[in-house]
Amino acid sequence: MDTSSDYDVIVVGGGHAGCEASLAAARMGSRTLMINLYHDNVALMACNPSIGSPAKANLTREICALGGEQARAADASTMHIRWLNTSKGPAVQALRAQCDLHEYHDHYILALENTANLDVFQDIVTRIIVEKNCIKGVETRLGLVFNAPAVILTTGTYLGGAVHIGMTSFPSGPLGQVAATELTSSLRDAGFEVGRMKTGTTPRIHADTVDWDSLQRQDSSDEPLCFDIWGEKKVHEGIACYITRSNPQTHEIIMNNLNRSPLYSGRIEGVGPRYCPSIESKVVGFPDKSSHLVFLEPVARNSKEIYMQNFSTSLPFDVQVKMTHSLPGCQNAKIIRPGYAIEYDFMPPTQLKPSLETKRVKGLYCAGQINGTSGYEEAGAQGLMAAINAVLSLRAEEPVVLDRSEAYIGVLIDDLVTKGTKEPYRMLTSRCEYRLLLRHDNVDRRLCPIGRRIGLLNDEKWKILTSKWKKIDDEIERIYKARIRSSEEVNNKLAEVGSAPLSESVPASTLLSRPGVDYKLISLFSPSSQTLSDEEINTVSIEIKYKGYIERQYRQVKRLNKMETVRIPEDFDYGTVPGLLSESRQKLEKVRPGTFGQASRISGVTPTDLQLLSVVLHAQRQRKKVKNGEEKVQE
Repeated sequence: MDTSSDYDVIVVGGGHAGCEASLAAARMGSRTLMINLYHDNVALMACNPSIGSPAKANLTREICALGGEQARAADASTMHIRWLNTSKGPAVQALRAQCDLHEYHDHYILALENTANLDVFQDIVTRIIVEKNCIKGVETRLGLVFNAPAVILTTGTYLGGAVHIGMTSFPSGPLGQVAATELTSSLRDAGFEVGRMKTGTTPRIHADTVDWDSLQRQDSSDEPLCFDIWGEKKVHEGIACYITRSNPQTHEIIMNNLNRSPLYSGRIEGVGPRYCPSIESKVVGFPDKSSHLVFLEPVARNSKEIYMQNFSTSLPFDVQVKMTHSLPGCQNAKIIRPGYAIEYDFMPPTQLKPSLETKRVKGLYCAGQINGTSGYEEAGAQGLMAAINAVLSLRAEEPVVLDRSEAYIGVLIDDLVTKGTKEPYRMLTSRCEYRLLLRHDNVDRRLCPIGRRIGLLNDEKWKILTSKWKKIDDEIERIYKARIRSSEEVNNKLAEVGSAPLSESVPASTLLSRPGVDYKLISLFSPSSQTLSDEEINTVSIEIKYKGYIERQYRQVKRLNKMETVRIPEDFDYGTVPGLLSESRQKLEKVRPGTFGQASRISGVTPTDLQLLSVVLHAQRQRKKVKNGEEKVQE
């Protein structure tokens, strides 16, 4: 970094959101500064060093399609990777990779330090500088002032962070890290509402003290896999994950020590994650369950440290030892790092526009856990979108706001800014109404054109995509035109997969649509003249097999998108809507929805109130049309 203090974009924080934001802003041509409180914790995997799982893997692929870095970082550090939900439909199948946390960090460090237009600097931001409701820059603990018309806050769990282990608590970021303790007061002074949330992590144990032979082993997939759309798929061998379970003894230890839990004694104020609860919350919340799965997962290739997935706890250390020793295979396990809960400050995300810019201060954006989310994937997605929109705003261009039918990122951000959250928000497939449209395999078709338009995808990558799309489209067209005749050989193959015989020739697409019939069978009797990859074959098969369901979802999207075209002015006076319930008015005024569709998704706004709002908006549009017509006549 040089002595200049003027930038286009300043990113506060160097976690998963901060890294994606910094790289995107710089790659889009903006002079960017990332200020992180400790350079060695860039892209820190403070919880489990894994990327992916249902819905989260979709986010990582979408980050990649838009020009982000997370998929490449995951692939560069993968030790173990598997498909999840393979027995279910394509809408919920997802990759999950166990990553080497050191290699993941190193990948981002190299990317940051080798990106043009990007400076990185270690310091703690203590104040945002705001003038006339516009961001002007930030001030740091060293008394330095950096100026920029766009600032992105990606403070993670460091903002007002406090760690709890039993009845012991102290200011801290992720255990052993420095907390950012001064910025919160500056945010409150600027008029923002600030709340408190809680998350946690598990004990880490020494690999040599585990009886691995007594546990169920999970090997990495023998199929070459990767997250990056343009990446090299690989098979990863030599590192496995293992499964153990809690038991009645574990649960008894927990129940006997709840009085020593900060979670149940009232010491923790923040709300914890419902979808990733601590082991004590599971035992209390599900008293009829005699056991819970615990996964033992490595954190790095050259480390003996093992992460105990699904065993998050904030109980005292002596209790953690007893709990761990009660697990099969862990009777002699030694704890390297204790589990803990961490509380931190966040800003309720209804204070944001869909672009992730704050409504109160122009040019100030928020991304990641400051918005109430959990997870590396959710953070990375928000960081990328915040940076894209910050740069577009500096160019006086319209923001990129992804629709719920376009991307999981669209669902994530719309949920946050429209509904808010009172607990750490985790992306789930069940949150997505159109998940058959938002699959792993078609992410490039959905989002790469946007990445290309904003300048984050180069010519080489685009050429590869267009070639791939042509191959897929040509093969789909060929299968719809081809016919397969009835024959003894065909019917024998159909009998092998439990499918009825043919009595006459049928379109190859009709046969492929049958349960149990796959592309391989079709290609035996109607071979393609081109060679397709497994991924291309998968897309062809899905598009044909699920055509009816896909078209139905597109019709639903078309109907509902009509509501998204009805704009609501930013300064709309909800007091002008006669008969509107006061609760609905308050919620509408707080969220300030940009469209009627967004208004319809605000929790607590009744259908009757939406109808009243629709009438007023329609009347306003009609008056505007009449006025514009009169002005044209006068001209």
